[in-house]
Amino acid sequence: MNKPFDMEIFLAGVLTGAHATRERHIRQAKTIQAAISNRWHKDNPWTWQQKHLIWFLTCHLQHCADPTHYYYGLTARLIAQRVGKRWFEPARNDHTTPL
Repeated sequence: MNKPFDMEIFLAGVLTGAHATRERHIRQAKTIQAAISNRWHKDNPWTWQQKHLIWFLTCHLQHCADPTHYYYGLTARLIAQRVGKRWFEPARNDHTTPL
């Protein structure tokens, strides 16, 4: 029998800040995990792809307010950081012209 994936332990290495902020990220990460698990049957963030988090942020939260999108986006960035992916970093454009 497999043990359920513990999101709190998974995020422990990247969580900083106030206790309430850490608790919010853990709660939101568990919500993301449940939604992705229900849709794609992938409960482990190590098996997720960028499309899974993008789906959650765009489709699953489509009727939520902008601040909700923002805070879940921060949690998604922490998950990507913990997995070691650069899914949410802005693209670097080395040939930009100065203003």
